[in-house]
Amino acid sequence: MKLLNSPGPSECQRLTTSELRSQFLLEDLFEEGRINLVVTSLDRLIAGGIVPLAELSLEAGPELRAEVFNERRETGVINIGAPGEVVVDGFSYSVGSLECLYIGMGARDIQFKSANGSAAYYLLSAPAHRVFPTRLLTREDASIAEIGDPRHASKRRIVRYIHEGGAQSCQLVMGYTELMEGSVWNTWPAHTHQRRSEIYLYFDLNGGLVTHFLGEPTQTRHVVVRDRQAVLSPPWSIHSGVGTSAYRFVWGMAGENRTFDDMDLIDERDFA
Repeated sequence: MKLLNSPGPSECQRLTTSELRSQFLLEDLFEEGRINLVVTSLDRLIAGGIVPLAELSLEAGPELRAEVFNERRETGVINIGAPGEVVVDGFSYSVGSLECLYIGMGARDIQFKSANGSAAYYLLSAPAHRVFPTRLLTREDASIAEIGDPRHASKRRIVRYIHEGGAQSCQLVMGYTELMEGSVWNTWPAHTHQRRSEIYLYFDLNGGLVTHFLGEPTQTRHVVVRDRQAVLSPPWSIHSGVGTSAYRFVWGMAGENRTFDDMDLIDERDFA
């Protein structure tokens, strides 16, 4: 389990390209036959990639000082690969492609499986203070909205799974966004979340890449992101990207509230 402490806004301005990537970009989450986890300083969020060839168990590790991973945590899992199976305390959940499993605090035995070796689970976990039931969410359970404007190459569909109107949680909010054919911009104009942190996982890039913008609105930086890589977004940082073609990304947040549209919009004239 890797530990990552993100820099503050003043330090971010001085980072080289390689330093910026090492501090904000999670490049190697998905590796066959392994669970790779990164503990961040952003509201104690843990991001991870799980690609089971055989059964893989989610362990706490010494970094959590806990007996089991979910002892004081809640966890959201979205399968970005082929259909698979997750077993939580003996109960089996068939998690299809782009489906979500919320795992409540206190779950002790969490196993990840793949029928054909092609399941790929993205995990996001946050500290919890209350038990909510483990729940499988299919697309039929999601809150779906289409937003954006094709004239500005930003037409996209937002699929919400863990949020106020969906699966209940302590502070975790999670879902994914898919861009329509011909659209390449996500989350524009950009915004910040002064009351919570966010992580984007980009996937289904179709061989292309995304240029992701971060930093303070008047001191923007960028990182080049490839398929199945994630970018950290501290509360003070914008988070927006433009791709070489349509793509998807999982978004996940944790902080002081679970209101999806609690954001601080930035006027385009203030960007620099």
